[in-house]
Amino acid sequence: MNADAAKVLPGRYCNSLTEYSRFITREVSIGDVPLGGNNPIRIQSMTTTDTMDTIGTVEQSIRMINAGCEYVRITAPSIKEAQNLADIKKELRRRGYTTPLVADIHFTPNAAEVAARIVEKVRVNPGNYADKKKFDQIDYTDAEYQGELERIYQKFSPLVKVCKEYGTAMRIGTNHGSLSDRIMSRYGDTPQGMVESAMEFIRMCEMMNYYNLVISMKSSNPQVMVQAYRLLVETMVAEGMNYPLHLGVTEAGDGEDGRIKSAVGIGTLLEDGLGDTVRVSLTEEPEAEAPVAIALVNRYVKRSQESRNKNQELELATHYSPLTTHNPYEYKKRHTYEANAFIGGHMVPRVVVDLSHANLKDPSVLNDAGYIYAPLLDKYNMGEQSVDFVYLADQLPSFTFPGNLKQLYSYSTWQKLADKTMCHPVFTLREYLNTDDRSSPLNLVRIKPTDIDSEEFGSLPFDESLVFVLETDALHGMADQRIFFFKMEELGLDIPVIIKRTYNFETQDSRLKTQDLQLFASTDLGALLVDGFGDGIWIDAPGIETKVITSTAFGILQATRSRISKTEYISCPSCGRTLFDLMITTQMIRSRTSHLKGLKIGIMGCIVNGPGEMADADYGYVGSGTDKVTLYRGKEAVKKNINSANALDELINIIRGDGNWIEPN
Repeated sequence: MNADAAKVLPGRYCNSLTEYSRFITREVSIGDVPLGGNNPIRIQSMTTTDTMDTIGTVEQSIRMINAGCEYVRITAPSIKEAQNLADIKKELRRRGYTTPLVADIHFTPNAAEVAARIVEKVRVNPGNYADKKKFDQIDYTDAEYQGELERIYQKFSPLVKVCKEYGTAMRIGTNHGSLSDRIMSRYGDTPQGMVESAMEFIRMCEMMNYYNLVISMKSSNPQVMVQAYRLLVETMVAEGMNYPLHLGVTEAGDGEDGRIKSAVGIGTLLEDGLGDTVRVSLTEEPEAEAPVAIALVNRYVKRSQESRNKNQELELATHYSPLTTHNPYEYKKRHTYEANAFIGGHMVPRVVVDLSHANLKDPSVLNDAGYIYAPLLDKYNMGEQSVDFVYLADQLPSFTFPGNLKQLYSYSTWQKLADKTMCHPVFTLREYLNTDDRSSPLNLVRIKPTDIDSEEFGSLPFDESLVFVLETDALHGMADQRIFFFKMEELGLDIPVIIKRTYNFETQDSRLKTQDLQLFASTDLGALLVDGFGDGIWIDAPGIETKVITSTAFGILQATRSRISKTEYISCPSCGRTLFDLMITTQMIRSRTSHLKGLKIGIMGCIVNGPGEMADADYGYVGSGTDKVTLYRGKEAVKKNINSANALDELINIIRGDGNWIEPN
């Protein structure tokens, strides 16, 4: 790491919290597709075929490459699979594909040493490679701990020698769920433990003068993942390192949930200029992953160009306020008062949707906002994802709203309402200052981040009915809004804030439009929520169906662990180690358990990431052999090697026996 780069991060994790500035890392050679430095952010994915199926793996790899993958990762659980990588590579080259290959290694050092002679990069998991994971608590003396490191060095150093000899790159890939008992015993189940697990291996590589490294800190919990990557960067910089980062949320799941969860974790880090390669882990076909990763990464191409033009890389000190006490490595919800006993304080973040252009003559218009209208009974039933506010602007409904749904109107229209029960005004800053006619329980004031420095803001009358609606049209809007929260802290203001973002998409493809909304909103709003900023969210997306906006908003809150409204599935993306069809199995389990609000169910194809990665889950369904499944309660295996045909019924019986089952409506 050069001297200038060392100045970039004086005890912090990114160049700037207020402007986009990509953190420049060491360039690493991976075949003819270099990573890090000033290279583009690379896209990758992983095959799901049996590695011994040469043609099947080659053809799937080609589909992945054609979808945009710049690296293809293939599992090598034993020596025979590692050896077959040579045939896979030969066939790909014969067909004209030179994309670098990555061997995925967990428990088998000898397979890694074989693979490193064949492919352009190997991935090792420090928790599995030369350590053990039995959930044992071990008290080490310092001497005993050092002895363990020396034991690991003896197992690991032969691989490093091979990589040096053959010019093979290495990813040191820490997984939150597979931290070794040794690391867990000393550091606990923490981001610090994840970082130290990787740093031990990095230091061993540097002792051997091997620097062709890429590092990752993966977790199925985006909050943990973000904290670990941040802490990794600060730790590396403190030791004079700047290795490139591989970003990913592991076991993200499928469909909307997988995209939202991935974007919250990956997008948060990309916003701060971190990340050199991205893998989106979806329980779908691997060629479906690259387009999602590309959509996430492409937002930063224009920002990178602007960043270079501004030459802002060494301006960190001017962007941090010494009065800010925010800790980026630990979640803490921002302290606010509770307005109208409804928003702020200890309340979960609220959801606002805009119905100002909807048909307000039909009560069923509220179905997509989570209030299901029953015409025969003339009543509403609340769903698990029922919004808290609807914004009607200047439109007046011709039917009676549910009694617990708050209506928001522009100030001029609200003034004229005969009955203001459950109705609240939305002011501009100037309107709020120029009137005494306010709602006694709740007043929402639209504000931009720059308003906090204005004279008008300084003359605001503060009381506990006030809630800000924070809007921005800045290219790097997340940072624009984040600095507003920092300044609120400096001023000692505890006013609740609803974060609002507006999205207009040029594409007419409704599927792409929906996916982009999920990815962009999850990045922009999720990046604030994972740090405890925001008492509500308001996604404004003209032309996108209300039900999509509602589902996206609640999905973001779920992914950031801010508000739980549905069952969470920690589902791995499948690979050659998988012992059953993950996509079919995930959908089968979802179809019978999706009504169990708040439960976390892990669905793992094999033992590698199973018990560890789903330790955050309440229950687990893990492949343990051909047509065999082991069921877990937390970290404990409660039913081993049962037939897959009976496994879901057995899982439901366990949930029922624990008193956590409810019958679906």
